[in-house]
Amino acid sequence: MADDMADRIVGEAIKFVVAAAQFPAVPLAPSRVVDEGWHALILHTRLYANLCSRFGVFVHHTPGYDPTFYDPEILDRAGAMIGEAGYAVDAELWGSPTDRLVSVAAECQHSPECAILPMPTPPDPRT
Repeated sequence: MADDMADRIVGEAIKFVVAAAQFPAVPLAPSRVVDEGWHALILHTRLYANLCSRFGVFVHHTPGYDPTFYDPEILDRAGAMIGEAGYAVDAELWGSPTDRLVSVAAECQHSPECAILPMPTPPDPRT
């Protein structure tokens, strides 16, 4: 894909991760296109861990794919939380799983059944 599109996708993935880190109690999911950018971020483990800790909690990726998982409401909620985090949504990148704006490598489609819910901090075993 073109560099400018890749930049937009990764930028949108950063916005998504920031929103998920700031609002861990709200089930969120990215579009398939934004998920592709999230995959790129995760590969840079130190950068990704720093991003999550800077804005809240570590945001785990829970992959799953089934086209019937598509839930426009969860994508709308993700967009709303990105707005709450102070960012504008690039709406073109938040289409349905059948949207072929760009070719994506991963067969991931998140839904309420596999929504992104950051794991709570485990209790300290010393207490």
